[in-house]
Amino acid sequence: MELIDVKPEHKTIMQHNAITSGRYDFTSCQLDILFMVLAQLELNKTEYIIHTSDIEVITGRNWNISQLTKSTELMLTKMFEVEDSETYTQFVLFQYFKYMKGESKIKIKLSEIAIPYFFELKNNFTAMQLKSTLSVTSKYAKRLYALACQWRSVGKKRFELEELKKMLGLIDKKGNEQFVGISAFKKFVLEIAKKQINEESDIYFDYKLVKQGRSFKWVEIFINTKIGQQLEINFEDSIDNQKYISKIMAYGLSEAQAQFIAGKENEQDFDNLMVSLNSKIRSGKLKIEKSEAYLVGVYQKKGILPQKK
Repeated sequence: MELIDVKPEHKTIMQHNAITSGRYDFTSCQLDILFMVLAQLELNKTEYIIHTSDIEVITGRNWNISQLTKSTELMLTKMFEVEDSETYTQFVLFQYFKYMKGESKIKIKLSEIAIPYFFELKNNFTAMQLKSTLSVTSKYAKRLYALACQWRSVGKKRFELEELKKMLGLIDKKGNEQFVGISAFKKFVLEIAKKQINEESDIYFDYKLVKQGRSFKWVEIFINTKIGQQLEINFEDSIDNQKYISKIMAYGLSEAQAQFIAGKENEQDFDNLMVSLNSKIRSGKLKIEKSEAYLVGVYQKKGILPQKK
């Protein structure tokens, strides 16, 4: 059997609730780019690099260059809207996207006006998992996942139907509306989002449509965290270390075991061990029925994992 496998990484995103609740219409690809930047946020840092290979590892989906350049081109022209009790503001989130030829990476600069919405996170943020935001494919599922995370501590939230549609980009400034009928809105937005969020994310999501008279007036969303599924992660930890832990877990080891190994053995030594084991498996010198049990034994002998009592 082959040991080689890759599982998605786990990383927590902290997103300003003004961004979560803002009115904007990003495609699924554009939201993936936004979330990759959010996962790397550092105080006083306005320029970031995202690697297309990271997205491919996390989601199992490939990004092609034409899709990316078209998406980022439109992100530079899409207006972002944020409204509070005192102001209504229009701006774009990013100043530029610089593609590094032959390196599969993009350098991104935040726009000056957007910086407060990225960094004023001390008392007003939403915690989301990068894996969850990237794994759901519907752009409405991504937005509803973010909104659900904003209200996860409360457990539910009621939105006026029209306002929720505006937040999702389904009603434009001229009043043109997508999915006018409630059945279409349920089928193409709410039901798809519910299915994807519940299958791919760290929360359970449900909703209820509420009438006023004969017409539907509100949408209530209900949120429950999936106990035991979300990893406890230090937000200050690097994406590289999160990827290393996830790589170890891809061979069947638990989160706690992977953290022990990552803390005591560098990634290159782990990779060398996997190459050696796979070489022996291919040559017939080694037969392994359960890779998890075998690796646990290896690291117990090394003194990295505790012996069973």
